[in-house]
Amino acid sequence: MIVRIMGEGQVKLADSHFTELNKLDDELLEEMEAGDEEGFRRTLGALLDAVRRLGEPLPDDALEPSELILPAPDATLDEVRDMLSDDGLIPG
Repeated sequence: MIVRIMGEGQVKLADSHFTELNKLDDELLEEMEAGDEEGFRRTLGALLDAVRRLGEPLPDDALEPSELILPAPDATLDEVRDMLSDDGLIPG
């Protein structure tokens, strides 16, 4: 799976990491629905850190189609709300 972190680039992740990332996505969605800014910031950071830790960065000149696009680390709660579908950031 290819994941793009807005403002950073693309990362290649094994599909086996989907479950871990989906748990973080579910937490993020709950915090957004509750308007929990502090929880949102913490979980967004954890989600992005997990992608960076588990994945392999693609070269800057690589232009692979991204199956998943994640917000930048400094994205606001409102900006991420605009990105979300009913399924969260990670399609189920």
